Amino acid sequence: MVHVLQVDFKMNGPFGDEMAKEFSALAKSINEEDGFVWKIWTENPEKNEAGGIYLFDTKEAAQNYLDMHSKRITSFGITDINAKIFDINAHLTNITKGPLKPHKD
Repeated sequence: MVHVLQVDFKMNGPFGDEMAKEFSALAKSINEEDGFVWKIWTENPEKNEAGGIYLFDTKEAAQNYLDMHSKRITSFGITDINAKIFDINAHLTNITKGPLKPHKD
């Protein structure tokens, strides 16, 4: 069963195109994480918030990534990290067209 990891935190930027440029290597590295399926990057420049919604193939993979990622972003000086791991109701998610499978390039 796949699991969603939701992470958000306060961040003073960069956002938008600048974020895409500065974090592209990080984005590519996330693709190599064990159990990783996909990520949606989130940002709210007006409130200085950023984060993401991730899909992992197991709850253990989501937790392992969260542990590692929390240490990484804490090393950047980010402290107020909000994170939750959720089970997914696949039946209802399929009805509402939620992507539960890996993206094919």
